[in-house]
Amino acid sequence: MNSFSGVEQIDFNKLNGLVPAVIQDDSTQKVLMVGFMDREALQKTEETGKVTFFSRTKNRLWTKGEESGNFLNVVSMMVDCDNDTLLVKVNPTGPVCHTGADTCFFEANKDSGIQFLSVLQDFIDKRKQEMPEGSYTTSLFQKGTSTISQKVGEEAVETIIGAMANDDENFIYEAGDLLYHLIVLLTHKGYRLEDVVGELKKRHK
Repeated sequence: MNSFSGVEQIDFNKLNGLVPAVIQDDSTQKVLMVGFMDREALQKTEETGKVTFFSRTKNRLWTKGEESGNFLNVVSMMVDCDNDTLLVKVNPTGPVCHTGADTCFFEANKDSGIQFLSVLQDFIDKRKQEMPEGSYTTSLFQKGTSTISQKVGEEAVETIIGAMANDDENFIYEAGDLLYHLIVLLTHKGYRLEDVVGELKKRHK
């Protein structure tokens, strides 16, 4: 679902009817490009869910991807504190730059993989809130601290066994189980993985 936060408050008067729009990949958090929107471009972006700019060189509306097929599918839009700049988070369908580069700043638009931990944490939070029937995660929350803690201990032992046996495939598999159950335990106790990261940051200093 698209999320549009405060876009009705955008001030088009400061730049003669235009506002800069910073385009960011919702998954990788990379800044992909910067364009300009007028009121009509913003309205079309909201209606279609695909980023549309006002092209100053073409002097018309321009939907990114209308020729290449590399559309920018809107996830969310928000306005800055001065109401004169948009931050548009998107899921791109291909390279963004006309040169063929992933971004207009020539950065590789790749997910490091670490961001998925935040996605997993949000997923487990949602499971706790909704408690859908038939879900393994739901069953853990229902069984409580003792059972979840026991699972963390079991997976820790399995991870150690994989490491000691030099069984890399099993080691990684069990480490995944360990991390998952640890996040479930944190969530059950009212914490998130970010709280652990905060503790590690304090130690790093």
